[in-house]
Amino acid sequence: MASHAANLWVLLGLGLAGIFLMTKRLKKTIKADFGAFIQKLELLPPPQPAPPKAPHPLTGLNFAVSDVFDIEGYVTGFGHPDWLRTHEPSTRTSPVVLALVEGGATCIGKTVVDELAYSIHGENKHYSTPTNPAAPARIPGGSSSGAAVAVAADFVDFSLGIDTLGGIRVPAAFCGVIGFRPSHGVISNTGIIPVSSSLDTVGLFAKDPSTLRRVGLVLLQLPFSVQRNPKQILLADDCFELLKIPKDRISQVVTNSTEKHFGRQVLKHENLEKYFSSKVPSLKEFYSQKINGDSKFSSLTLLANVAQILQRYEFKCTHGEWINSEKPVLDSAISAQINETLDMTDKEIEICKSIRTEMRLAVNNLLKDDGILVIPTTAYPPPKLGSKEIFSDDYQNRSFSLLSIASISGCCQVTLPLGYHDKCPVSVSFIARHGGDRFLLDTVQTVYSSLQEHADTVAKSKLSPNAVNQEHSAEVVKEKGNQAYKDKQWQKAIGFYTEAIKLSGNNATYYSNRAAAYLELGSFLQAEADCSKAISLDKKNVKAYLRRGTAREMLGYYKEAIEDFSYALVLEPTNKRAALSADRLRKVFQ
Repeated sequence: MASHAANLWVLLGLGLAGIFLMTKRLKKTIKADFGAFIQKLELLPPPQPAPPKAPHPLTGLNFAVSDVFDIEGYVTGFGHPDWLRTHEPSTRTSPVVLALVEGGATCIGKTVVDELAYSIHGENKHYSTPTNPAAPARIPGGSSSGAAVAVAADFVDFSLGIDTLGGIRVPAAFCGVIGFRPSHGVISNTGIIPVSSSLDTVGLFAKDPSTLRRVGLVLLQLPFSVQRNPKQILLADDCFELLKIPKDRISQVVTNSTEKHFGRQVLKHENLEKYFSSKVPSLKEFYSQKINGDSKFSSLTLLANVAQILQRYEFKCTHGEWINSEKPVLDSAISAQINETLDMTDKEIEICKSIRTEMRLAVNNLLKDDGILVIPTTAYPPPKLGSKEIFSDDYQNRSFSLLSIASISGCCQVTLPLGYHDKCPVSVSFIARHGGDRFLLDTVQTVYSSLQEHADTVAKSKLSPNAVNQEHSAEVVKEKGNQAYKDKQWQKAIGFYTEAIKLSGNNATYYSNRAAAYLELGSFLQAEADCSKAISLDKKNVKAYLRRGTAREMLGYYKEAIEDFSYALVLEPTNKRAALSADRLRKVFQ
């Protein structure tokens, strides 16, 4: 294995020799390793067990770790030369790293992190900023910037980092790789320099879902279980409104892939702002304590504030003494955050902790054991190197509003690449309840290929100036049909609904709406057929059952009509129309 690793680096050196180039655009030299590594080393796995025992689960894989993980004999640098200078070599290797090596993987180096692993930008003035292989003129994202770059540049099969407020998710999104933030506390943090203990989670980068799942199961030490499909996939509509790229560039991909694998009925929509406002009561207390009743702050913005306060508070509790004694030279933005006076009483810190507890309960109740929440990973595409955009209030608020959901609730999240938009990587994130890590990894494995296919299709359609988003067009036509229906122009409405069906033939609503117009014209056979089609696409479409029941009653199929009204009542017990129709028919015909 030692010779294999040595050969690997020789090959990389030969293959990347041509990358020592100076570009006027970047004004920086791209290093052979893209600046990802801070130290190269080698931890070899144990010998393979003799047959008939199975080989180690991670055999043949190599990986790197962010410079916050202890490795025996090496000083853990924490992204800062002053930390490196003032600390001794580690006497033990982090149990997480050991587990991977003992599982058959080879560790080949340590990677760059942001200063004190505090930022989400990926720029480190002491060790230089790793080059983003997916977009070299743009930041790689942090704090685990080097680990993400190492995977994106194909130097390793996977890598480890730490995610506090996006340390895995942001660089995964910006570098176009998969990033996994497991549920808080399910992987040991022993042998890792903490940033914020109540938010820190060991995270994982991988290039493909198979490697992600393979490594994830070793890290999580989960027993075998039967794979389950999600019963609901919730699109957080208000989170998609935060996007600075066209929201349908992501939401349409998820919608198409969900329909393909699980059916349209699984797809739901949620407004997290309203949900958290009602389910996280301590937010109101935090709001009154800190914001003084300013109505412009949403619950998502408040969560972003809470997450940053907790990070700053816990970081200073852990590292404040070292900072005060050593006075390290820090990036001005990081220094401003770390050294900012925390005007927080003990009561206010307790409120933040209460919000953390309530958030986990709220997300767990929303998703239960079989739900996936879908949100954008980041609101902005990766900003350009040296850009001041990352310091703007808008960038900070949008970013942390999205990142704080999993950070505060402690739930697991996977960031998935979805190709490019305007030459920048695009991603989406799936979130499962706390402890739902295996379910989340299984779901990612199921849908990943389909997501990539649909992302490619959407991206290509956007490149053509004449290409029109068919689903969007179908929705526009449907709304015209709805207006015609309101105006009692039944035939015109049918025409619009028919056009919508031609554009998007798997939408139950279009068939159900056309059936309503057919009913008004007395075309009961056509109405029944459309309702049957709608029900085949969405078995919980109450309106379709009601309309088919009406059509069947008019056609004289009374038994079948009663069944339709009764089933509508099962789906929606408070529906008076279903109850009255079923009772009326039973009295007359039974």
